[in-house]
Amino acid sequence: MRSVELFAGGGGLGLGLSLAGFEPALVIEWDRWACDTMRENQKLCYPLVKDWRIIKGDVRDFDYSKMEDIDLVSGGPPCQPFSLGGKHGGDKDKRDMFPSAVNVVEKLRPRAFVFENVKGITRQSFANYFQYILLQLTYPEISKKENEPWVDHLSRLERHKTYGKVAGLQYNVVTRVLDAANHGVPQRRERVFIVGFRSDQRREWSFPRTSHDLDALLYEQYVTGEYWDRHCVSSGKRPARPAKYHKKIEKLGQSMLPGMRAKPWRTVRDALIGVPDPRSEEAANFFNHRFQEGAKVYPGHTGSPLDMPAKTLKAGDHGVPGGENMLVMPDGDVRYFTVRESARLQTFPDGYRFHGSWSETMRQLGNAVPVSLARIVGSSIASQLVASEETKIKRTAGHGERRNAI
Repeated sequence: MRSVELFAGGGGLGLGLSLAGFEPALVIEWDRWACDTMRENQKLCYPLVKDWRIIKGDVRDFDYSKMEDIDLVSGGPPCQPFSLGGKHGGDKDKRDMFPSAVNVVEKLRPRAFVFENVKGITRQSFANYFQYILLQLTYPEISKKENEPWVDHLSRLERHKTYGKVAGLQYNVVTRVLDAANHGVPQRRERVFIVGFRSDQRREWSFPRTSHDLDALLYEQYVTGEYWDRHCVSSGKRPARPAKYHKKIEKLGQSMLPGMRAKPWRTVRDALIGVPDPRSEEAANFFNHRFQEGAKVYPGHTGSPLDMPAKTLKAGDHGVPGGENMLVMPDGDVRYFTVRESARLQTFPDGYRFHGSWSETMRQLGNAVPVSLARIVGSSIASQLVASEETKIKRTAGHGERRNAI
């Protein structure tokens, strides 16, 4: 299945979708360093990206007129207009690229699309604009008129929806906030996913069910001890029960039975299995694994504990606010995650290399979609598109048989 990737960044969403069976016919990214990362991996013949057609530029400037039969349009429009760490400019921010994403969907008419953004876009101050985005994606051909305020365009879209017209290009759109940790990513990362299927696909779809949870992790850590046994942590070095989870652990010990349905959240310790301390001699054998000095704990900058999923990686070398790019060891020692460790937390393969300075590579990783989460969502979409095509083939064959019978 052919796809087009917009706002590709360092390639996280694209890698995951490639693992799900999509082949990018076009990958567009304006940032030089992110493009260099993808191109460097092409030079290294990394299999998932070696055939990507990478365009460094603005998605608004590309001529899409010659592209046909696109199954999926995907991308992560810049999150800064809606991020809690940004200026919250929303539609007034020049970096708001959702109108451009809608425009590409209108031109390419893909069978489906998937877009990702920060959870902040769902908060109350952006509620009306978020609904506006969803309605534009539902009816991409009802475009905004020149000099028309977006609230007036929103009203037109609302009227169209309530009137119930079915003519023209239309998508069935659903959206949900997904926490990556609940899907096996070793990081608490809440992001909005917007998925749409072209109405003629006639598919019933919902977001994949969660597979991991906190209760299962606490059960293995403080009820059975399996977690510590797996990591060869002796009883004398195992931390005490966290006070904040004391009652929950007591309840788990009394009521939970072996063979829990959910898997335990993956922790930082789980993610970094096999990765040496960046201050050791062995670290030289790992690409992008250089020790970065200067990590300090202060209010609002506390880091990620080793035996829980990491806090959300942010697009900056300090991970502000909250120290999300910093590791806290059980003894209180702190240090910055290396680029390779951060890539592990974003579930990038070890063979995938990042290009640029410390701050540039950490920005790419902070902006990325976890590869495994992209694969999970992408596989679910792909299965529905395959089923839609199979149904179409059967329906066509059935018509042919009836004609022959006549």
